[in-house]
Amino acid sequence: MFQQKWHYICLFIDLFNRKIIGFSAGAHKNAKLVQRAFASVQVSLNQLECFHTDRGSEFNNKLIDDALDAFGIKRSLSNKGTPYDNAVAEATFKTIKTEFVRGKVFSSQHELDGGLFDCVHWYNHIRIHGSLSYATPTEYKLVDL
Repeated sequence: MFQQKWHYICLFIDLFNRKIIGFSAGAHKNAKLVQRAFASVQVSLNQLECFHTDRGSEFNNKLIDDALDAFGIKRSLSNKGTPYDNAVAEATFKTIKTEFVRGKVFSSQHELDGGLFDCVHWYNHIRIHGSLSYATPTEYKLVDL
Protein backbone atom coordinates (compact mmCIF):
# COMPACT_ATOMS: atom_id res chain seq x y z
CA MET A 1 0.00 0.00 0.00
CA PHE A 2 1.20 3.51 -0.79
CA GLN A 3 -0.35 6.55 0.89
CA GLN A 4 -3.40 4.46 1.92
CA LYS A 5 -4.12 3.46 -1.70
CA TRP A 6 -3.59 0.04 -3.23
CA HIS A 7 -0.96 -0.28 -5.92
CA TYR A 8 -0.42 -3.06 -8.42
CA ILE A 9 2.59 -5.18 -9.26
CA CYS A 10 3.24 -6.74 -12.66
CA LEU A 11 5.73 -9.62 -12.86
CA PHE A 12 7.17 -11.49 -15.85
CA ILE A 13 8.30 -14.97 -14.88
CA ASP A 14 10.51 -17.38 -16.80
CA LEU A 15 8.65 -20.68 -16.55
CA PHE A 16 11.87 -22.70 -16.90
CA ASN A 17 13.34 -21.61 -13.58
CA ARG A 18 10.67 -19.34 -12.05
CA LYS A 19 13.00 -16.35 -12.26
CA ILE A 20 11.32 -12.95 -12.27
CA ILE A 21 12.72 -11.35 -15.43
CA GLY A 22 10.63 -8.18 -15.50
CA PHE A 23 8.58 -6.20 -13.02
CA SER A 24 6.86 -2.92 -12.33
CA ALA A 25 4.59 -1.31 -9.75
CA GLY A 26 2.04 1.44 -10.12
CA ALA A 27 -1.23 2.96 -9.05
CA HIS A 28 -3.20 1.61 -12.01
CA LYS A 29 -3.66 -1.89 -13.38
CA ASN A 30 -3.33 -1.00 -17.03
CA ALA A 31 -1.22 -1.47 -20.17
CA LYS A 32 1.34 1.12 -19.02
CA LEU A 33 2.10 -1.05 -15.96
CA VAL A 34 2.71 -3.99 -18.32
CA GLN A 35 4.77 -1.81 -20.67
CA ARG A 36 7.05 -0.75 -17.79
CA ALA A 37 7.52 -4.41 -16.84
CA PHE A 38 8.50 -5.18 -20.45
CA ALA A 39 10.99 -2.29 -20.33
CA SER A 40 12.64 -3.77 -17.21
CA VAL A 41 13.44 -7.12 -18.88
CA GLN A 42 17.25 -7.41 -19.07
CA VAL A 43 17.41 -9.84 -22.01
CA SER A 44 16.52 -9.11 -25.61
CA LEU A 45 12.75 -9.27 -26.00
CA ASN A 46 13.41 -11.22 -29.21
CA GLN A 47 14.41 -14.14 -26.95
CA LEU A 48 10.93 -14.32 -25.40
CA GLU A 49 8.74 -16.91 -27.07
CA CYS A 50 5.40 -16.65 -25.31
CA PHE A 51 3.52 -14.10 -23.22
CA HIS A 52 0.96 -15.95 -21.10
CA THR A 53 -1.58 -14.00 -19.08
CA ASP A 54 -4.97 -14.23 -17.53
CA ARG A 55 -7.80 -12.56 -19.40
CA GLY A 56 -7.43 -9.18 -17.69
CA SER A 57 -8.26 -6.16 -19.85
CA GLU A 58 -4.86 -4.62 -19.14
CA PHE A 59 -3.35 -7.33 -21.33
CA ASN A 60 -5.85 -6.94 -24.19
CA ASN A 61 -4.57 -3.64 -25.45
CA LYS A 62 -3.12 -2.29 -28.71
CA LEU A 63 0.04 -1.11 -26.92
CA ILE A 64 0.73 -4.66 -25.72
CA ASP A 65 -0.29 -6.19 -29.06
CA ASP A 66 2.14 -3.91 -30.91
CA ALA A 67 5.00 -4.81 -28.54
CA LEU A 68 4.33 -8.54 -28.92
CA ASP A 69 4.15 -8.24 -32.71
CA ALA A 70 7.34 -6.14 -32.87
CA PHE A 71 9.35 -8.80 -31.04
CA GLY A 72 7.63 -11.88 -32.50
CA ILE A 73 6.23 -13.01 -29.14
CA LYS A 74 3.23 -15.35 -29.21
CA ARG A 75 0.29 -14.61 -26.93
CA SER A 76 -1.30 -17.22 -24.70
CA LEU A 77 -4.41 -16.58 -22.62
CA SER A 78 -5.67 -18.59 -19.70
CA ASN A 79 -8.92 -20.41 -20.22
CA LYS A 80 -11.87 -19.04 -18.28
CA GLY A 81 -12.23 -20.76 -14.92
CA THR A 82 -8.89 -22.58 -15.23
CA PRO A 83 -6.56 -21.25 -12.53
CA TYR A 84 -3.99 -23.97 -13.24
CA ASP A 85 -2.91 -22.16 -16.41
CA ASN A 86 -1.28 -19.54 -14.20
CA ALA A 87 -0.15 -21.80 -11.35
CA VAL A 88 3.49 -20.63 -11.40
CA ALA A 89 2.47 -16.97 -11.49
CA GLU A 90 -0.09 -17.47 -8.72
CA ALA A 91 2.51 -19.21 -6.53
CA THR A 92 4.98 -16.39 -7.16
CA PHE A 93 2.39 -13.75 -6.29
CA LYS A 94 1.56 -15.60 -3.08
CA THR A 95 5.24 -15.54 -2.11
CA ILE A 96 5.56 -11.83 -2.94
CA LYS A 97 2.39 -11.02 -0.98
CA THR A 98 3.30 -13.02 2.12
CA GLU A 99 7.03 -12.34 2.24
CA PHE A 100 7.26 -8.79 0.87
CA VAL A 101 3.97 -6.89 0.83
CA ARG A 102 2.03 -8.11 3.87
CA GLY A 103 1.59 -5.36 6.41
CA LYS A 104 3.84 -2.83 4.70
CA VAL A 105 2.89 0.72 3.86
CA PHE A 106 5.20 2.58 1.49
CA SER A 107 5.63 6.33 1.79
CA SER A 108 6.26 6.92 -1.91
CA GLN A 109 6.27 5.24 -5.31
CA HIS A 110 10.07 5.45 -5.17
CA GLU A 111 10.11 3.49 -1.89
CA LEU A 112 7.75 0.86 -3.34
CA ASP A 113 9.89 0.54 -6.50
CA GLY A 114 13.07 0.15 -4.43
CA GLY A 115 11.47 -2.44 -2.19
CA LEU A 116 10.20 -4.39 -5.18
CA PHE A 117 13.67 -4.28 -6.77
CA ASP A 118 15.18 -5.69 -3.57
CA CYS A 119 12.43 -8.32 -3.30
CA VAL A 120 13.00 -9.51 -6.88
CA HIS A 121 16.75 -9.76 -6.24
CA TRP A 122 16.08 -11.80 -3.09
CA TYR A 123 13.56 -14.01 -4.89
CA ASN A 124 15.90 -14.70 -7.83
CA HIS A 125 19.26 -14.98 -6.05
CA ILE A 126 18.67 -15.95 -2.39
CA ARG A 127 15.30 -17.67 -1.88
CA ILE A 128 15.45 -21.40 -2.57
CA HIS A 129 12.55 -23.16 -4.27
CA GLY A 130 11.49 -26.72 -3.56
CA SER A 131 10.31 -27.11 -7.16
CA LEU A 132 13.85 -26.25 -8.33
CA SER A 133 15.61 -28.96 -6.27
CA TYR A 134 16.13 -26.39 -3.48
CA ALA A 135 18.15 -24.05 -5.68
CA THR A 136 17.49 -20.39 -6.39
CA PRO A 137 16.16 -19.54 -9.87
CA THR A 138 19.57 -18.15 -10.82
CA GLU A 139 21.42 -21.25 -9.57
CA TYR A 140 18.95 -23.57 -11.29
CA LYS A 141 19.46 -21.91 -14.65
CA LEU A 142 23.24 -22.17 -14.29
CA VAL A 143 23.14 -25.84 -13.28
CA ASP A 144 20.82 -26.91 -16.08
CA LEU A 145 22.67 -25.15 -18.93
